[in-house]
Amino acid sequence: MYRDSEKRVLLIVASLASFLVPYTVSSLNVALPAISSSFSIDAVTLGWVTSAYLLTAAICIVPFGKLADMYGRKRFFILGNILFGAGSFLAAIAWSGQAIIIARVIQALGGAMVFSTSIAIVTSVFPPGERGRAIGIITATVYAGLSLGPFIGGVLTYNIGWPAIFLVNIPLAILVIVLTTLYIPGEWVGEDRKRFDIPGAVLYSVMLFGCIYGLTLLPSYPGLCWMLLGLVILALFIWWEQRVPVPMIEIGLFRKSPVFLFSNIAALINYAMVFAVGFLLSLYLQYNRGIDPQTTGLILIAQPVVQMVVSPVAGHLSDRVEPRVLATAGMACSTAGLGILAFLSDSTTLIVIIAGQIILGLGYGLFSSPNTNAIMSSVEVRYLGLASSMVSTMRAIGQMLSLAIAMLVFSAVIGSVPISPDVYPELQLSVNIAFTVFFIIGLFGIAASYARGAVKADR
Repeated sequence: MYRDSEKRVLLIVASLASFLVPYTVSSLNVALPAISSSFSIDAVTLGWVTSAYLLTAAICIVPFGKLADMYGRKRFFILGNILFGAGSFLAAIAWSGQAIIIARVIQALGGAMVFSTSIAIVTSVFPPGERGRAIGIITATVYAGLSLGPFIGGVLTYNIGWPAIFLVNIPLAILVIVLTTLYIPGEWVGEDRKRFDIPGAVLYSVMLFGCIYGLTLLPSYPGLCWMLLGLVILALFIWWEQRVPVPMIEIGLFRKSPVFLFSNIAALINYAMVFAVGFLLSLYLQYNRGIDPQTTGLILIAQPVVQMVVSPVAGHLSDRVEPRVLATAGMACSTAGLGILAFLSDSTTLIVIIAGQIILGLGYGLFSSPNTNAIMSSVEVRYLGLASSMVSTMRAIGQMLSLAIAMLVFSAVIGSVPISPDVYPELQLSVNIAFTVFFIIGLFGIAASYARGAVKADR
């Protein structure tokens, strides 16, 4: 049993760490045009400034979660914050587009360690009756990062320059490291047997890289080849995991627990249809509407502010109300918000843009905390590390998929050319097509969320 004071400190530390990554991502969306101008990179390459982070994180979260279960979640949590701070420093002093992408990869290694351990630590400390509220608070800090990111990023980019966005991360990372080292006692180790499935980790990494990287190259022939390779490795990975004594991923959990299976699918769809919204709106507002980065940041605050307010309430309610009800309602709201944004034009009023974001934020907030609570509550204690890793992996893969869809549309409509006034009409068309695709994906997400069944019945 943990004392209330220890729970509070743990929640503060986990919340601070959970703030850093979404803050960086959302603030970076506002700074992308400035980064593009600094290094003269095209729209597709610009997308890799964000995609490099997401792809690396998606590949590493599950292996890092497994290693953290074996050798200590606190240890990996601290190391993750060190790497994230180091990557932030390297990004701030980047001298080229390639250099900032490499720095983002280093950040991703740290972020993968943080997100593969934080939810597992909180879940192991807070009992079921308090878990939803704790997860809701952490989710709220994620949305606080998303909320403050566009505003802070816009102000810093407009008045100082985009490198300042990364420099802000460093003192926060140091604070998390100090608090964790001094005030969080003990260690969390979830595995008795010190064995790591190295072949499974390699297959898993190659599979994800092939599928996701291939998606970003579509509709080219190399893209199809990479995706085919990824699917073949996926089949081999599943075959291997069902036969190895200590698998990296317990495949049987997906088969035995409908809640675990469909909650993860719903999470993947949710992030796939929502994540690129900030990226698309930032480009639309600054290029098509001629709005400066600072004002763009203020406009983009609407969605995450609503998410920040709604998610703790939804998390608390999910301790008493079936998560399927709340999460499915949230998915429906998000889909409706995307439907509004699909009709953006040069004459769309800011009120309509903000209204679409508010509806989207309401849906996102209603969905995320209950869905995470459903995933974490549908497994035994010994699988908490895996469940936490799957939550973060679905987030990373969904986010990467969302950006890949946007980049695919850009590649098909605009091509590999720098964004200039000559291609503004094509940029507008790309934004409309991408939001339409996300709306259609949302319809499937509603079905997946409802199909999960009841958590209590599953357990």
